[in-house]
Amino acid sequence: MNLDKLSEILKNEPKFRYAQINKALFQDYISVWSEASSLPKILREQLTAECPLEIKAQIFKTAGGRKSEKALITLTDGEIIETVLIRQRGEKTEKAETVEKSTGRNTICVSSQAGCPLGCAFCATGMNGFSRNLTAEEITEQVIFWARRLKAEGKGEKIDNIVFMGMGEPFLNYAEFIKAVKFLNNPETMNIGARRLSVSTVGLTEGIKRLAGEKIQINLAISLHAPNDSLRRELIPVAKKYPLREIFQAVDNYISRTGRRVMFEYLMIKGVNDSDKNALELAELIKNPLYMVNLIPYNATGKFKPSERERIDAFKKILEKENVPTTVRLSFGTEIAAACGQLRGKRKGYV
Repeated sequence: MNLDKLSEILKNEPKFRYAQINKALFQDYISVWSEASSLPKILREQLTAECPLEIKAQIFKTAGGRKSEKALITLTDGEIIETVLIRQRGEKTEKAETVEKSTGRNTICVSSQAGCPLGCAFCATGMNGFSRNLTAEEITEQVIFWARRLKAEGKGEKIDNIVFMGMGEPFLNYAEFIKAVKFLNNPETMNIGARRLSVSTVGLTEGIKRLAGEKIQINLAISLHAPNDSLRRELIPVAKKYPLREIFQAVDNYISRTGRRVMFEYLMIKGVNDSDKNALELAELIKNPLYMVNLIPYNATGKFKPSERERIDAFKKILEKENVPTTVRLSFGTEIAAACGQLRGKRKGYV
């Protein structure tokens, strides 16, 4: 998509044209201007020539095509980013007591950067290096892409949730990230409720503090992945700058200002952070009644391996015994390399 010339084209048009175009683009999810029947033909032709709506993407599906789908989107400068559609429609599991139950949702995972500069040891995105920040338009384009795809299926499905948990650290691109959030939430554009939007950070305290001051209350998640500073510094280099004590202070400030619950994400990595001792250490950290833990089965990307299901179950039971609210994320997408950065890395020759 390229809407750079849109304002120039509309400068002599009636003001209501903006409302018509917003509805066509961000609610009806047209993919070509000829579908915007409310617009005059001559205007549609000009928009077709000067504001192309095509989103160049390649889609990868899981077996059966009804769980995760990942798209590699090529931006106007040739940069490639990843975004994932996670379908949860009547999924059944063998151990329902240890996983989140499906609630019948379509969740979109979006990227905020092309690559990532943080270099977390377990993350394919970090292995692939960093290119640049995404604009708010490039962030929202990922959502529009999946909205069009769901519309084309003709089954009445829609986007239920959006998570800023794709490539990159959203708080390193705060201005464009929050601009995208407000656009997605705006009733005149995409009208997605704030409580259906979530952002994940490795713990950049400046960003947590800024988010606490925003009038729009989206959900906050902290990518914790270790129960102590020593192990966390091994896994997440930027943890040297952001010790756990400061992260939890920022989170508590966020909770006091918003009254919102905060999720702590914890990748389960075999032999690294999944011992009984690690679980007890984690339980000591998660004492606030508005804290909760989400255990995430790891999608292997390199030297690390995922914890076995039995180990995840045991880890969860320890947390629950210590009265820590805990869920286990449903694992989707290993067949399509759904971990952030895997497909982009293969495309660019990094992995």
